[in-house]
Amino acid sequence: MTVRPVVRAVSGGLTRRKVQTVVIFTVLLVSTASATLGLGLLLSSNSPFQHAFAAQRGAEVAASIDSAKATAGQLAATGRLPQVTAAAGPFAEATITPRISTHGGVTLQPVTVAGRASPGGPVDDLTLDAGRWARRPGEIVLARNFPSPGLTAQLIGTQITVTSAPGHPVLTVVGVAKSITDTDEAWVLPAEIAALRPPHAPAAAQMLYRFHHADTQAQLTSDVTALTRALPSGTITGTSSWLTVKSQESGSIAIIVPFVVAFGVIGLAMSVLIVGNVVNGAVLSGYRRIGVLKSIGFTPAQVVAAYVAQVGLPALAGTLAGVVLGNVLSVPLLSQTATVYGVGKLLVPPSVDVAVPLLMCALVGLAALLPALRAGRLSAVSAIATGRAPRTGRGYAAHRLLGRLPLPRPVTIGLAAPFARPARTAVTIAAIGFGATAVIFAAGLNSSLAMAANGQSHAAAEQVQISPAMHYGPAPRGKGGKPGPAGAHSPSADRYRTLAAALQAQPGTVRWVAEAMPLVGVAGLTDAVSTEAFRGNAAWTGYDLISGRWYRAPGEVVVNTGFLTQTGKSVGDTVTLTFGGKQITARIVGEVFDPQGRGQPAMITSWQTLGGASAGLTVQQYDVGLRPGTDPNAYADALNHALFPNFFVQTTANDPFYLTLSALIGTLTLLIALAAGLGVLNTVVLGTRDRVHDLGVFKSVGMTPRQTIAMVICWIAGAGLIAGVIAVPAAMILHSSVLRTMARAGGTAIPASYVNVFSPAEFLLLALAGLVIGVAGALLPASWAARARTASALRAE
Repeated sequence: MTVRPVVRAVSGGLTRRKVQTVVIFTVLLVSTASATLGLGLLLSSNSPFQHAFAAQRGAEVAASIDSAKATAGQLAATGRLPQVTAAAGPFAEATITPRISTHGGVTLQPVTVAGRASPGGPVDDLTLDAGRWARRPGEIVLARNFPSPGLTAQLIGTQITVTSAPGHPVLTVVGVAKSITDTDEAWVLPAEIAALRPPHAPAAAQMLYRFHHADTQAQLTSDVTALTRALPSGTITGTSSWLTVKSQESGSIAIIVPFVVAFGVIGLAMSVLIVGNVVNGAVLSGYRRIGVLKSIGFTPAQVVAAYVAQVGLPALAGTLAGVVLGNVLSVPLLSQTATVYGVGKLLVPPSVDVAVPLLMCALVGLAALLPALRAGRLSAVSAIATGRAPRTGRGYAAHRLLGRLPLPRPVTIGLAAPFARPARTAVTIAAIGFGATAVIFAAGLNSSLAMAANGQSHAAAEQVQISPAMHYGPAPRGKGGKPGPAGAHSPSADRYRTLAAALQAQPGTVRWVAEAMPLVGVAGLTDAVSTEAFRGNAAWTGYDLISGRWYRAPGEVVVNTGFLTQTGKSVGDTVTLTFGGKQITARIVGEVFDPQGRGQPAMITSWQTLGGASAGLTVQQYDVGLRPGTDPNAYADALNHALFPNFFVQTTANDPFYLTLSALIGTLTLLIALAAGLGVLNTVVLGTRDRVHDLGVFKSVGMTPRQTIAMVICWIAGAGLIAGVIAVPAAMILHSSVLRTMARAGGTAIPASYVNVFSPAEFLLLALAGLVIGVAGALLPASWAARARTASALRAE
C-alpha cells in the first residue's frame, strides 16, 4: 500500500474539516480527563494511609514499657527476634500538664511527651509540618493534632509551662510533627525527660516495632506475645496497634467509592456514545469524498487507512492532552489528602495514565474502523450516493404532521429534522441524557452532602462552642478541709455565672445549652458508650432525626445507627444504662444522624436521666446558637476577650472532607456536562452539513438569520427536552441509591430529608437540564449556519 497518497488524503481531510477535527480532539480531551481524574482519585484515595505508613515506616505496634523492669540491653534484644523486622527505642516518656502562655495562660489536659533526638529512624519516621526539630533543652515539638488541628502551627514560638513538673520548667514550641500512627503528642530531647517527670512518677518508656506479619489482629497478637515472653514479666504495660489507626483513617474511601463509581460509569457510557457518534458521523459524512478517492484509484485498504487516521490523529492528540488535564485537575484534591496523611505528595497512579489513553484510543479505533471498512467495500458510485443527504422520504411524515401546528415554520422544520436521522438522534438523546443525569445527580448529591455536613458538625445550629479550661494538679480541699478527688477540676460556680453573664451580654446570642460528655455503660456492649447529656432544652442543636422523635423527659434517650446496630435494639425498646454506680432503665425514643467513627455507638439524653451533678456529671461544653446575620468569628473573639483564661471559645465548622467531596463532584460534573455539550455541537454540525443545500434554499426564499438560528436550535431542542425528562427519574434513582450506599459505608442510616432534596417545582426546572445542554451545544453551529452565504450554500452538496 502506497503511503504518500494516504498521507495527502489525511492532511486534506484534517484541513477541510476543521470543526470535526476540533470536536474529536476536544471530546477525547474531556472524556479522557474525566476518566483519568475519577479513576486516579479513586485509586490514590484508596491507599493514602498505606502509602504514608510505608513511607514513614510506621510502627505496627507501640509498646509502653516499665523501665524499672527491663534494661536497655534487654529491650534492644527484642529487635533481633525472628518476628521483628525493625525496632526503635526505648524512648523515655513523661506525662506532663502544659499551660500555654497565650490569652493570659490556658491549662491544657495532660499529654505524653517522648524523648527523641531526631524525627527520623527505622520505625515511625516523623514528618515535620512546620518549624524544626528540637536542638537544645527547653524546646518542644508538638504533634499536629495537639491541642487541635489548625491551632498547633500557630503555637510555634509560644512558651509552654509544665505545671506538673518540679520548678515548672518552661518549653518553647519550635515545630509541629506528624506521626502516622500518633505514637505521641509531643517530643523533646531525651535529656529533657527527667526534668519533666512529675515527682514519684514511675519511669516509663516506649518501644516501636515492625514485624514480618502484621496484617491481621491475630498476627499482631502473636507478635506481642513473643515480645512479652522475651522480656521480664510486667515490662510491657500496654500496646497500641496500627490496625486501629488504619481502620479509622482509611474509612473515608468507603464513602467516596459509590459516587466516584457512579460518575465514572456515567462518564464512560457517555464517552462511548459521543465518541462513537462523532467518529461514525465523521466517516459517514466523508463517504462522498471516499467515492471520489476510489474513483481516482485508492484501494479499499488505502481508504480505510486514510479515514481511520483522519479520525485517529486528533483523537490521539486529545487523549494525550486529556491525561495531562486530568492530572492537573487532580492536584488540588490529592494535595489535601496528602496533607492529611503527611505523605508529601500524592499523584495519579502511572497505571491510570497508561490504561486510560489505551482504552480511549482502542474505543476510537474501533468506532472508526467499522464504518471505514464498510466504506472501503463500497464502489465509487455507491459511496458518492451514500454521502448525500438522507434518503428520500425519511422524516417527511414528521414534517407534514408538525407543519399543521400553529408554530412558526422555521420551528416546525427544526423540530421535524431529527426524524431524518433517527439513529443519530437516538444517540444524541442518550448522550444529552447522560449529561443531564450527571448534572441533576450532582445537584442532589451536593445538597445531601451539605445537609450531612451540617448534621454531623451542627455548624448551622450551634455556631459557637465554649469549653471550660480544665485545671490539673493538687486536688482542692473538700468540705471540712478534707482532700477532694484528684485529677481535673472544672471552673468554679462563680466562673460559670461569669459565662452566663457574658453570653447574655452578647447581642448575637439567641440560646445556649450546657452539656456533659460522659462514657456510659450499656447492657450488651463491652465498651462504654460516648454520651451527650444536655442540661436544658437541646432540641435546636442540629441533630437530624432518622426515625422517632427527640427526647422529652428524663428516662428517654436518642441514639445513632451504630448504637442500634451493635445492641440489636430498635426505636421504642428499653435499654439498661450504668452510670455513677447506678443502673438506669431508659427508653429509646429516636434515632439521629450522628456518624461516630464508622458505626461506633453514641447516645444523647438529658442531664436528669443520668442523675445530674450528684451522679458525677460536669459541664464540658456549652453550645451557642446565634441570631441570623451574626458573624460567628467576631462573636467568638468578643467572648474570648471576656472569658479567657477560664474558657475556650471556638466556632464550629463543617468537616473539610465534605468540602473535598463537593469539589470533586463539581469538577466531574463540569467535565461530563462539557462532554455532553460537545457531543451536541458535533451532532448539529453534522446536521448542518447534511442540510447545507436546504439552508441555501431557505435563505433564498427569505429565511432571516434569526429564523435560521431558531431552526437549527430546534433540531436539537426536542431531543434535549426528551433527554431531560428521562434524566430526572434516572438521576433521582441514582441519587437515592448512591447516597444510601455511602451512608451504609459510613455505618449510619440517613434522614429522609437528605434524600428528598428537591421540591416538585424544582423537578420541573431540572427537567430542562437536557434542553439547556442541547441549546448550549447548538448555539455555535446555529450562528455559523446563520452567517453562511446563500450562494455558497446552494453550490454545496
